[in-house]
Amino acid sequence: MKAKDVRDLSVNELEEKLSDLKEELFNLRFQLATGQLDNPMRISVVRKNIARVKTVMRERELNIRQA
Repeated sequence: MKAKDVRDLSVNELEEKLSDLKEELFNLRFQLATGQLDNPMRISVVRKNIARVKTVMRERELNIRQA
């Protein structure tokens, strides 16, 4: 997921996306603990996507415009 794609989402969509990503991260961590995780790199990808969504939400909260 690119930052540009995240910026195109509405506030409600961002909140929903954040919730979905957090749930996915929880499931990935659970799979890691039980030894069922096939792709450990997926955890870092999901964490970065969560950071992107939170960054865009914070930018909107502070009314920061990106070029």
